[in-house]
Amino acid sequence: MTAKRKSKGAYMISAVAEMYDIHPQTLRLYEREGLLKPSRTEGNTRLYTDEDLERLEFILNLARDLGVNIAGIGIILQMRERMEEMNRQMHSFVEYVRTEMLAHVTQASGAASKSAMVPLRKPIIVPKAAVKASKKT
Repeated sequence: MTAKRKSKGAYMISAVAEMYDIHPQTLRLYEREGLLKPSRTEGNTRLYTDEDLERLEFILNLARDLGVNIAGIGIILQMRERMEEMNRQMHSFVEYVRTEMLAHVTQASGAASKSAMVPLRKPIIVPKAAVKASKKT
């Protein structure tokens, strides 16, 4: 359910209501309930950004298509935000571990060339015939 958007920018409440076929009071209710947070002009006019419209589409999908009430929508949006934050933290942690591992490997390879480490021997491969012969004796 995507509305036709003219271009990037901000939209007034009347334009958004018309695009999504909802009453402006519904948008005001969503704002009062904390589901939407449009910016405001100096004259206190609500301005909805493309991000606000994406969020509104998600809200309307939950309400219209799935029958979720306002309290449920609020809970789902909070869970979604928490999951996105956890995802950002996980990516940050993975990047930190990757950086530390690369630094450690680089440091270890530099130290290994200067140290007196004994290189590992290649594994000794014993032919099958020799193994069979040793079992017979």
